[in-house]
Amino acid sequence: MSSTVVAQLPVGPAEPAARVPTDWTTKAMSTRVRRRYASERAFHLLGLGAVLLAASFLAFLLITMVGNGARGFTRAEIKVPIDFPRSSMVLDPNALRGFGAQAALQGSDIEGVTAAAAEAAFGSQGPRMLSDAGWLSVRKAITEDPTIIQRRADIWVPASTGIDIAAKGDGAPADRETYARLKQAGAVRTAFNLDFLTGADATDPTVAGIWGAFKGSLLTMVVTLALAFPIGVLSALYLEEYAPRNRWTDLIEVSINNLAAVPSIIFGLLGLAVFLNMMHLPRSAPLVGGLTLALMTMPVIVISGRNAIKSVPPSIRDAALGIGASRIQVVFHHVLPLALPGILTGTIIGMARALGETAPLLMIGMRAFIASPPGGLTEPATVLPVQIFLWSDEVSRGFIEKTSAAIIVLLVFLLAMNGFAIYLRNKFERRW
Repeated sequence: MSSTVVAQLPVGPAEPAARVPTDWTTKAMSTRVRRRYASERAFHLLGLGAVLLAASFLAFLLITMVGNGARGFTRAEIKVPIDFPRSSMVLDPNALRGFGAQAALQGSDIEGVTAAAAEAAFGSQGPRMLSDAGWLSVRKAITEDPTIIQRRADIWVPASTGIDIAAKGDGAPADRETYARLKQAGAVRTAFNLDFLTGADATDPTVAGIWGAFKGSLLTMVVTLALAFPIGVLSALYLEEYAPRNRWTDLIEVSINNLAAVPSIIFGLLGLAVFLNMMHLPRSAPLVGGLTLALMTMPVIVISGRNAIKSVPPSIRDAALGIGASRIQVVFHHVLPLALPGILTGTIIGMARALGETAPLLMIGMRAFIASPPGGLTEPATVLPVQIFLWSDEVSRGFIEKTSAAIIVLLVFLLAMNGFAIYLRNKFERRW
C-alpha cells in the first residue's frame, strides 16, 4: 500500500497580484472614458445638427416654392357683359356645331367684340383691364354653348397681369385701386387657372400653360427609358457574366465609370454633332432629346446594374448549374430577377437626373418658343426644366409665380415617376 506524500509549500509573504491590463479604476482610464463619451456625444450632436440644418433648408425651399407657386395656379377674372345680338359679330348657331365651328369662329371678330363690351362696361380703360388673350375665353364659351350668341351673357375673362398681381396682394398702386373698384362692384374674382395645366407656352402670363412642356418631358423620358434601360441592363449582364477578364474589358469599365462623371453639357454637344449634324434628325424634338439623355443615363444604369448583379450570392448560380440549368437560364431565371431591385434603384437615379437636366437639351435646340403641345416624337417641343428656365428670364412680373408653379409640377412629376419605380422595385424584390 503506497503512501501519498504531500509537499509542504513554504509559507511566506504573499506576492502582489499582477495588474490587470485594463484597469478601469485608475484616474487615467477614467479620464479616457470620459473623453470617449464626450466625443460620442459631440459627434451625435454634430450629426443631429447637420440633419436639422439640411431639413431647415429643405423646409425653407418647399415653403417658398409652395407659397409663390400656389398663386400661379390661380388668376383674376373680370366679368364682362356681352350683348351678342347687338354686337358686330354675326354668326349662325347651327354653323358652330360640328367640324365647321372653328372655321366659322375664325372669320368673326371675337377680339373686337370683347374689347367693345369691356369698354362699354368699364369705360375707356376697360380693354386694358383684360388679358391680351382674354378673347379666347369668349371663343371657348361660344364653342361650348353656341346658343349664347342669341342673348346677353356675362363671361368671365382673364384680367391683365397688373390686376392679377394686385388681386394677389401686390402690384402697382393704380392696379390695386382698379382691383378694389372691381371688387366692390362684384366684377372680379379669383379662380383656379385651368389653362395653366392644359395650355402651352404664351407671351401673356395669365394664359401661359405647362401642358406643352409636361408632354414634351413625358415623351422625352419615354424615349430615354426605352433606350437606356434595356441597353444598360444587357451591357451590365454581359460585362459581369460573360465578358472575359482582359485589358480590353478593363478599358471598357474605366470608360463607363468616366462617362458617368462627364458634365451633362458634353452629352449635349455629342447629341448636336451626331443626331443633328450627322443624322439630320429634327431639331428640338423629343426623339433627339431622348437619345441625348439616354447617352447620359446609360452609364449610371450599367454601373448600378453591375453592382446589383455582383450582390447576388454565387451559391445561387452554383445551385442552378448543379441541377442542369444552362448559362443563359441561370442569368435570366435567377440572377437577373434577384438583381432587378438594385437595377431599378440605379434607373431611378439616372431618370431623375435626366428629368432635371437643362444644359444638354439647350444644345439641341429645345429652348424654342413652342405655342402648342407636341403631337409626336418628331415635332418641336420643350421640357419642364427648360420651360422653367425660359420663364425665369422673362421680364413680365406675372411669370415669377408661374416659374414657382412649374417647379411644383416638376417635383410632383419626379415624385410620381420615382414612386412608380419604387413600387416596381418592391414588387420584384426577392429575399433569400
